[in-house]
Amino acid sequence: MTEIDPATRTELEAAVFRRLVNHLQTRTDVQNIDLMNLAGFCRNCLSNWMKDAADEKGLAMTKDESRERVYGMPYEEWKRLHQAEASADQQAAFAKAQAEPH
Repeated sequence: MTEIDPATRTELEAAVFRRLVNHLQTRTDVQNIDLMNLAGFCRNCLSNWMKDAADEKGLAMTKDESRERVYGMPYEEWKRLHQAEASADQQAAFAKAQAEPH
């Protein structure tokens, strides 16, 4: 593998993150519970990780601000426009995944 300097690595990782967030903003048909059931993380996780990173750097960022950066709009608006009620099957899969050791 080609050696990459730390600054370039950070730039590449940031570009990948921005692309992932953009992808999730455009794929509003993909529900958070589906992401959790398949991958073990969702948009809320990404926003929490962003807030954690801001906290580690001593930067002021609220949970609402980090969610808006990930969702591309206020969280309550995204939920109103795009979030569907989780089906019984989705809820059962989520409960099973949470019960399994990680």
